[in-house]
Amino acid sequence: MERLVPAIAALVCAAAAVAWARATIGRHRVAERLASERSDPDLWRLANNDYRRDLQTTAFSALAALALVIVAAVGIGTWSALGVSLLALPSAVALLNRDAQTEIARIAANRAEVEKKAREVLTQEELAPLQWAARLAPSDLPDLAGFEIGQAYQAGSGAMAGDFYDVFKVDGDRVAAVIGDVTGHGIEPSITALQAKYLLRAFLLQYRDPGQAVQELNAQMSVLERGEEFISLCVLVFDLEAETLRYSSAGHPAAFVWDGREVRPLGATGPLLMLDPGAPYHSREMGWAVENVAVMYTDGLAEARNGDALFGEDGIAGMIRRDPTASPDVLTKTMVEAARDFAGGPIADDVAVLVLRRV
Repeated sequence: MERLVPAIAALVCAAAAVAWARATIGRHRVAERLASERSDPDLWRLANNDYRRDLQTTAFSALAALALVIVAAVGIGTWSALGVSLLALPSAVALLNRDAQTEIARIAANRAEVEKKAREVLTQEELAPLQWAARLAPSDLPDLAGFEIGQAYQAGSGAMAGDFYDVFKVDGDRVAAVIGDVTGHGIEPSITALQAKYLLRAFLLQYRDPGQAVQELNAQMSVLERGEEFISLCVLVFDLEAETLRYSSAGHPAAFVWDGREVRPLGATGPLLMLDPGAPYHSREMGWAVENVAVMYTDGLAEARNGDALFGEDGIAGMIRRDPTASPDVLTKTMVEAARDFAGGPIADDVAVLVLRRV
């Protein structure tokens, strides 16, 4: 009896150690997969904790089996052998529940996979507005000879925005700069803004006159019949050889040009887009010399509010007059900060700013 009972208990512990080892291997594979996929750290910590817990249980069962084998071989008396054999009780319970343990391990692996996929979905949802913003208002603009360019974009309270801008080379000597705003917030205005941005780019490459390009854009966008959606935008086309600036504005807040002596507003040359498919748009031309500066923005900047007072176009023009020789990067940041200070906090609407200096 003093040898038989410990021997039976040792077999029970050994069998439990084998069962726990199988579960431990499964847990380890889950933890290793999460680590190799660089999944969320919290998911890996949970899986790794389950693996370590099962590993400890496996080690305990194996050591208990070894101890009981020694007791059975040496012999320590009947009552002592019976007492030591109680070490097999946890292992016996584990064996009785081995099917449940296997199922739990399988569920844990499935849970980790489900949680991983759920977190990936949530991450994509969080990134979607940023990805849209990167297309509509990119932080990296082309390096164009003859220009220094500064830009700023600040999302307001909406998850998706309709503000956009674009700067690109039209041909050997001409560069186009565009800024625009679609009414409303959400995915629909963002889609409309993306369509307008790239359609306008195509039309500016096709038509030399920006007014004609804007008129064609209005005709095409009006076909969409997007209800209450309207687009304001301003287009500047710089000709470095002729030293001219030709612009067209569809109901957009006045852009400003500093010509070395004064700050001049560039008013609208046509109505908002998508109001009237047959509306006429024209362009105007002015000089564009070295060190001249053009400032374009969306209405979120001018409409920064402090009570009933607005930062307004006068506030923007005043910031340009304060230091028109500042670099475009500094000027964009200064204007956004000034509007934020005026509002006494974050600006509620989306804000986009483009500043171009001829060098």
